[in-house]
Amino acid sequence: MGYPVLIKEIHSKKELKQFVKFPFQLYKDNPYWVPPIIKEEMENFDPQRNPVFDHSDARLFLAYRNNEIVGRIAAIINHYEIDQQQVRKIRFGWYDVIDDLEVSRALLSQVMEIGKEQQLEFIEGPLGFSNLDKVGVLTYGYDHIGTMITWYNHPYYVTHLEKLGFVKSKEWLEHYFDTTHMRMDHYKRMADVVKRRYKLRELNFKKTADVLPYVDKIFALFEETYKELASFVPISKRQISYFKKKYIPFIDPEFIKYIEDEQGNTIAFAITMPSFSKALQKAKGHLFPFGFIPLLQAKNNPKEVLFYLIGVHPDYQKKGVVFILFDAYAKTYHKKGITKAIRTPELETNTAINAIWKDFDTVNHKRRRTYRKDIEPA
Repeated sequence: MGYPVLIKEIHSKKELKQFVKFPFQLYKDNPYWVPPIIKEEMENFDPQRNPVFDHSDARLFLAYRNNEIVGRIAAIINHYEIDQQQVRKIRFGWYDVIDDLEVSRALLSQVMEIGKEQQLEFIEGPLGFSNLDKVGVLTYGYDHIGTMITWYNHPYYVTHLEKLGFVKSKEWLEHYFDTTHMRMDHYKRMADVVKRRYKLRELNFKKTADVLPYVDKIFALFEETYKELASFVPISKRQISYFKKKYIPFIDPEFIKYIEDEQGNTIAFAITMPSFSKALQKAKGHLFPFGFIPLLQAKNNPKEVLFYLIGVHPDYQKKGVVFILFDAYAKTYHKKGITKAIRTPELETNTAINAIWKDFDTVNHKRRRTYRKDIEPA
């Protein structure tokens, strides 16, 4: 008989570091896993730093077998989701395990028990705190490198979840496309027509300081664009400020596109960022003493970009506004020598986003999903 699985809730900074570093051991030498920066990942769970804790709670657990860490999980309660949206679920995220079904069973049972104590109806995950966090377990595309904003996992994660009675909840698709095939003349011609017809103008940024005054407007439109999706949870002003500090400095201002009407109302936006995947692999979880060097190189001389966010006001969807964005990006990508753009996970049911990309020769290289299971009442 093997050693039993022991689940321990973590409380100390030392234990939190062990929680964050467990995947480094699990995916050691895996060419597709992209490690986080350890310090930033630890700050993500600090209620004094991350404003998501204004309306969320998280309890973190490690699984041990014979005094060795063999798994981890976070149990997350988003109070806005429960109290305002009446979606009575407990989330699980940061789920990583060795290939042992009993470890998964023990970790997920711990989250289920918390959900039962809180009189919640079901468990779903992997999910983060909000729409700006990582989402889903990878179900297809294990032989493609991950990104800084997605989780990677072994194929057996899916097997564990399904054997434990979890069923598909939502599905996300990931695509990439060759930017050298973007039809520059076509986009320019269509962009000029749409600008004249609706009296729109695009703003292009050269400095980070020029972008900051527009970030709040971008997120206001983000909420307007995505609020009808099943997975949407509103983002607070403090979270937006946190996002500004955490991500904007890593984004080349020329990769942020913004469109407004003649009254200055936000009509559309898009944010792309350099792909930091290989740079993060080189950094191995640390910015210092030398980890920041590959990250700076990736920021200043990227060949691949990550299409992070795109939004078009509902009143202007299906009116060709995206041609203005594509025209602007085609010029920027050509100027900077970008050859590949990777689209971040998009819900398969998001027809508005799917329509935006219909003219692109995209490759669906990954799929991921969240799983759910009902919680039996106490």
